[in-house]
Order: sequence, then structure tokens, then C-alpha cells
Amino acid sequence: MRKVLFGIAITLLLFFLFQYWQQYKNGQEAALRGNQLIQEQVQNVGKLIVTEGHFSEVYNYEDQKSYFSDYFNFEKKALVVVNAEVFVAYDLSELEYEIDQENKVLRIVRIPKEELKIHPTVRFYDTDESVFNPFTGDDYNEIQAKAKEMIRKKIEKSSLKANAQNRLLSELSKFYILTNSLGWTLQYNGQPVDDLQMLRQALPID
Repeated sequence: MRKVLFGIAITLLLFFLFQYWQQYKNGQEAALRGNQLIQEQVQNVGKLIVTEGHFSEVYNYEDQKSYFSDYFNFEKKALVVVNAEVFVAYDLSELEYEIDQENKVLRIVRIPKEELKIHPTVRFYDTDESVFNPFTGDDYNEIQAKAKEMIRKKIEKSSLKANAQNRLLSELSKFYILTNSLGWTLQYNGQPVDDLQMLRQALPID
């Protein structure tokens, strides 16, 4: 009888040990699989997001040179038409992150800031200059700089940056969805991200 009871006890012990080992093995495999999925997602998101826009501006450029105590004045002026291609980009290959497999946490350390690129095409109409005050390279550089600044101000009033941020948020939200589905936690600045609104607030804005 004792042998039978001893055999049953050993069998139960082996059964529970096997069950524990099986659960541990499954947990380890799930953790490794979760880590692999997150690594793949980070690699897939690590791309360049570019939002493009087109802006135009028209303004009058005027300059005057005086000689002999303003006795002689020589003007130059032109109608300037600016057409600019504008690109707002986020290079997500520069995203900094940490994967804490033991605690099942994906930490976003740094989100890259936007890169704003303005490529203006400047055309001159109705130019009027004097032999004593001609258009020079400095004038064209000044006009180019002013054109970029005017376009930059139009961009700030437009929805281009907001559209670019929405695209960025769409990419980063994939982290939030994946970590939630795997039972992991997404963190940014040491704080857990509980919803997409918190993720939006974390976006870098110049």
C-alpha cells in the first residue's frame, strides 16, 4: 500500500513539475516572441515620413541709394514671385528606444524633431534698376532669404505641420497597439502611455 501511495505521490509531483516547466517554457517563448515582434515593429516604423506642400508669395522689392547728401537718389525695384516646395520630415531611424524584456516594457527615449526644408523658386518681373544702383548678388541673396522667411510664416499658419504630426502619431501608435496586445507597457519620459492622447502630447514641436 505504501508503495502505491509513494508511486502516486511521485507521479503527481512529476505531473506538477511538468506543468510548471511547461508554463515556464510557454512564458519564456511568449516573452521572446513579444520581444521579437516589438523589434520587428520598431524596424518597420524606422523610416522617413515626409509631408509635402506647395506655397506661393508675391511682394515688391525696393532699394534706394543716395549720393551727395541725398541730392541724387537711384532706385531699383522688382515684382518678386516666389513658388516654394516645402517638406516636413521625421526621420524615425533616429528614434531612440529601450526594450525591457524582463518587465515587458518598451521605452521611447527620444522622438526625433521635425526637419523643415524649403526649396523656393524666385522669379522677377517689372525690374527697374539704375546703372548707379544695379541688382547684385547680395540683392538676390537678400531676396532669397526674405522669400524663405515669408514662406516659413505661411507654413506656421497652415495645416502642413499638423498633417505631418498626424502621420507621425499614426506610426508611433503602432507601438501602443502592439504593446497593449502583448500585455506590455509603452513608456515615454519614464511615464506609461495609457492612451493615444498622451502619445500626441509627447510629440516634439518646435
